[in-house]
Amino acid sequence: MSDNKLNTDNIIRHDWQVAEVEQLLEMPFADLMFQAQSLHRAHFDPNEVQVSTLLSIKTGGCAEDCGYCPQSAHHESAVKAEPLMPLDKVLANAQQAKESGASRFCMGAAWRNLKDRDVERVAAMVSGVKDLGLETCVTLGMLEGHQAKRLKEAGLDYYNHNLDTSPEYYGDIITTRTYQDRLDTLSHVRDADINVCSGGIVGMGESLTDRAGLLVALANLPDHPQSVPINLLVQVEGTPMESTDALDPLMFVRTIAVARIMMPRSYVRLSAGREHMTDELQAMCFLAGANSLFYGEKLLTTDNPATEHDQQLFDRLGINRLTEEKTGDCASAA
Repeated sequence: MSDNKLNTDNIIRHDWQVAEVEQLLEMPFADLMFQAQSLHRAHFDPNEVQVSTLLSIKTGGCAEDCGYCPQSAHHESAVKAEPLMPLDKVLANAQQAKESGASRFCMGAAWRNLKDRDVERVAAMVSGVKDLGLETCVTLGMLEGHQAKRLKEAGLDYYNHNLDTSPEYYGDIITTRTYQDRLDTLSHVRDADINVCSGGIVGMGESLTDRAGLLVALANLPDHPQSVPINLLVQVEGTPMESTDALDPLMFVRTIAVARIMMPRSYVRLSAGREHMTDELQAMCFLAGANSLFYGEKLLTTDNPATEHDQQLFDRLGINRLTEEKTGDCASAA
């Protein structure tokens, strides 16, 4: 890849090296965008975007110490602990998301790990959302094999568990669970035949090498994640990262483009941080290969652009929302 030539064979690789990914991140911008857009067009309609809505079904009080997260019990943020949301309220939110144009409904709980006592309540939520005709996704922390199998039986389509950053930088962000813990959860998800949703966060003070290391860790998994959310750090007051230096917006675009090149059959999602992105920056991300986003005015606890604003942006760019029927037939990311 060092000669910057387009990979016309569309080879799916699991043997990426950090040094070559650093070279991709530093390519001349026009060359990088051309390569990413060419591969994107080889596997997807460039004018379609998959839309998900995210709901916090259990907020705050998390035992993890993730430095970016206002839901951690270790930090003095404004987010307070709340119990698990009742089923009827979850389904009402899911119905509203469907009516707004989302094809997937994601439910997040601020837990270190899913407890067996909560599995059936979450399974009922998954089944209820599935019955509404939506794809289902949950993010519940660490997961055991038998729990993954039960969620699959309930109709779970995707499980989100991000790697967050490179293995080398991880300990500067989180100390309450290991990188291997995260990899083990992803293994349980794959073994249960649930689609993997896994990405990371950039703008946490990491180096270029760490951004490359995150992408290598994702692309070198046994199968590429079917969904790869790329988050831009939201600096929340009361968290250790509230004063982190902002990432160069063009580096964010570069990260999207390299994710597309390395995982050409995966959906690459614009996730946290869109509230602070201009329309022009988001348009560049779509051009770089992003073809999924979170839709709705709240992402767990942080703000997100208004639904009407996103609809207007889609109209300006000529982008269509992907239907549930088509997302169910998404290409394998193996």
